[in-house]
Amino acid sequence: MFKIYNAINKHRRIILFLCDFLLWNLSYYLSYGINKDNLALRGELTVFLWGLLVENVCFAAIFILFRLYDKLWRYADIEDFFFAGIASLTANLTFMVITMCLGGFYMEEFNLGTRVYITFALMSTFFLMMFRIVYRLNKILERRNLAQKAKKRLLIIGAGEGALSVLSELSKTPGNEYIPVCIVDDDKEKLHRRIAGVKVVGTTYEIPEICEEMGIEVILFTISQISVTDKKRILDACTKTHLEVKIIPNIYNLMTSGVPITSSIRQVEVEDLLGREPVVFDTEKYGKYIIGQTVLVTGGGGSIGSELCRQIARLRPKHLIILDIYENNAYEIQQELIRKHGSDLSFEVQIASVRDRKKLEHIFSERQIDVVFHAAAHKHVPLMETNPEEAVKNNVFGTLKLVETADKYNVKNFVQISTDKAVNPTSVMGASKRICEMIIQMMGRRSKTNFVAVRFGNVLGSNGSVIPLFKEQIRTGGPVTVTHPDIIRYFMTIPEAVSLVLTAGSLAKGGEIFILDMGEPVKIRVLAENLIRLSGFKPHEDIKIEYTGLRPGEKLYEELLLNEEGITKTDNKKIYIGKPIEFSNDIFFSHLKNLYYAAQKNDKDRVESIIADIVPTYHHEVNGSSSLPDEIEEEG
Repeated sequence: MFKIYNAINKHRRIILFLCDFLLWNLSYYLSYGINKDNLALRGELTVFLWGLLVENVCFAAIFILFRLYDKLWRYADIEDFFFAGIASLTANLTFMVITMCLGGFYMEEFNLGTRVYITFALMSTFFLMMFRIVYRLNKILERRNLAQKAKKRLLIIGAGEGALSVLSELSKTPGNEYIPVCIVDDDKEKLHRRIAGVKVVGTTYEIPEICEEMGIEVILFTISQISVTDKKRILDACTKTHLEVKIIPNIYNLMTSGVPITSSIRQVEVEDLLGREPVVFDTEKYGKYIIGQTVLVTGGGGSIGSELCRQIARLRPKHLIILDIYENNAYEIQQELIRKHGSDLSFEVQIASVRDRKKLEHIFSERQIDVVFHAAAHKHVPLMETNPEEAVKNNVFGTLKLVETADKYNVKNFVQISTDKAVNPTSVMGASKRICEMIIQMMGRRSKTNFVAVRFGNVLGSNGSVIPLFKEQIRTGGPVTVTHPDIIRYFMTIPEAVSLVLTAGSLAKGGEIFILDMGEPVKIRVLAENLIRLSGFKPHEDIKIEYTGLRPGEKLYEELLLNEEGITKTDNKKIYIGKPIEFSNDIFFSHLKNLYYAAQKNDKDRVESIIADIVPTYHHEVNGSSSLPDEIEEEG
């Protein structure tokens, strides 16, 4: 079959010419016989044959002269068809002129008549044009059938406005990659009805069976107004199909914005499966303390810091200062804010470290800063295990210097970003963040500035977090690496984390540790399996999962409260305040001095030993005694 196709393609011009030859000769025969009222051609055979000869010479010469057989008619456009029509009419005109000349000078009986010429011109042009049109349409249908076969069979969840909008746009863009096959919806009144020609075949409870029966390849979730519980149930059902699952974030916003709906289709993310309502920041209620104020965000180029800058920018601050040591991140958020807000937002970028007291003094003395959000920190647990002195220099003493500078220049509100790893820490990083919380509590007791800390769990999609790592591993075919099959974590989205931070700033009275109700913890193994399924693969088969063992400083589960801490409710039902643990400021400050000298000498063992003295709940093996050397005590 393939050889026949190649032979036809190789001799395409000859075959096309022979088809034209048959069509113009058929046209001549019919037009002559009809107008002479004698299809048998009796008595006029000589005239007919002479005309046939002239007609073939004229049409062959004109069509070759017009290069009609050099064109690829499968891709012909209106200009090509117009050109072919002109060629046909030219051939007819040439044929008429030559035969009339022959009749006038050589053969008096060679007079075909006006009706023959007109009929022949119409019929030959019509047949030749229709042949090319049919050929062109056939090729279009062939390509369309191939395209349909290449398209992914789509199941749509939700028989509402979202589905209608998607189907409408898919019908208008035939080059899209989907072919809608069916719809599922839990409204029984919609069952077995059609939306834009696509049938509602069942409910969301039947998704796995429907997908298998109808050969579905992609599932599209289009429901906007749905409870988190129902959404999670439906998406859990989708993961059982091992098919690629996609979602339209907010169909109603898209419909009013004018953005093409299909361009906003995205893969289902793990945050869609959190199983709880997202925490939403009430701008009118909690954002007033930022409006018209000068705000400083340290670590402003990072995951949390940059989102803080985005949300603060929408609250119309008087001036926004973005401070970050990493210039690439700072540049990215700078350019984003310029694109989104232009001259409507007054802001600047400072490339600096929170460890540089002189630079901090300069910034605070030049600007009358009202609010500080402190997001700058070393956060990678394994790296800080091997570099504990750097965790102390940056996290602890960077925070201390910033806190003291904020107190000196009468900042109104100071919000420290903390982590659940600060609770009963098993890592240097977690212990360093617990010390930062203690600094906040200490300063909150004696300063006019409202110092508060905000504690939350893992942030989905943040730089260096597990989700981007899993996605990259899945993209490259695996394996996906999980440290332990039973390890669990609390998760929240970046906007949720920032929502908590901004809300805490408005609730601040001094020294509090704010904690978010993060719902149920998630097993990392289950999270990895769901990500694999939502990407259209089977976990442990298409994509392997490897367990690498707990990393240094890592524990199986995180906690949000110390045993000694109780919680107090706030106006926001999702946010609580941890009861401060009492400690002696003098002893704490003495330990800080000794920790500072140990870190400056890069004495890792001493650093870990002193951390254990400061944070009694720090469960970490240390080398040597926890007592301080005499020389450090004297320097203190």
